[in-house]
Amino acid sequence: MTSAPADASDGDPLDREAAFYIAGHRGLAGSALWRRLEAAGFRRLVGRTSAELDLRDRDAVFAFFHETRPRYVALAAARVGGILANSTAPVDFLSDNLRIQTNVMDAARATRVERLLFLGSSCIYPRLATQPIREDALLTGPLEPTNDAYAIAKIAGILQVQAVRRQDGLPWISAMPTNLYGPGDNFSPTRSHVLPALIRRYDEAVRDGRESVRNWGTGAPRREFLHVDDMADACLHLLEHYDGPSQVNVGTGVDATVEEIAGLVAELVGYTGRTEWDTAKPDGTPQKRLDVSLLSSTGWSPRIGFREGLASTIRWYREHVGDVRR
Repeated sequence: MTSAPADASDGDPLDREAAFYIAGHRGLAGSALWRRLEAAGFRRLVGRTSAELDLRDRDAVFAFFHETRPRYVALAAARVGGILANSTAPVDFLSDNLRIQTNVMDAARATRVERLLFLGSSCIYPRLATQPIREDALLTGPLEPTNDAYAIAKIAGILQVQAVRRQDGLPWISAMPTNLYGPGDNFSPTRSHVLPALIRRYDEAVRDGRESVRNWGTGAPRREFLHVDDMADACLHLLEHYDGPSQVNVGTGVDATVEEIAGLVAELVGYTGRTEWDTAKPDGTPQKRLDVSLLSSTGWSPRIGFREGLASTIRWYREHVGDVRR
């Protein structure tokens, strides 16, 4: 793919017969990417579970790349978690994610992977960034303390992609999605993000007949959510239509308070009891609404409305409640 302006809206389609490695293909984002690529006709998708390939093991990663020789890579593998997990295990989030990213990208460079997409997170931006958050807000202020270690690792990944572009001339790119949700999410009481935590909590309250539900924080922070299938569609679109050094925000550009989101979850699961807020617990970043102008300029927009996507996610959770990730 030849170099193009940052807002390029046309590009070359990826070869559907080429080997395409999805790192983290069992996770929320990776599994959605797999579904989208499979639906788009890619015939040689490659994935390895963490038991089959520990991406923190540099020698194993290099051996895997030399053996499989993927032409394309989507780097969706990461150690992830909500406020509790990030704030109590920052060393693990920093160390694991740095090793995963560096090993995969170094091995991809060594085997001259043609096109790589690095998947990050909107938490890379300053805690008090001007809303909506533009891509050029990166590195302009202090990070949110409850997930700064994870954010630093993701920022390092963006800079590595940019460095590869400068040094090797490879058209690698980075995508920074907002908060994702959908089938395959992690519903753990201690490791989940806010939306799956709310779904699990309110659904259990309905099943157990509880009169009240207690949520973390004040409910005042504003959050933006994107269905993971829309995220996957955006990533394929960017791989075929974008070639620029800047990370690209991937989201809807629309947010709501956590209290409003909790109310919608309660409505959709059929919960009619009280909701209480534990204000002694941290809120996290006050607001994270992405400016999606760059993504929109490439010709992409989300298709799944939040209410529709949330309802389908609740149905999926209830159908898989016995075997969801916890």
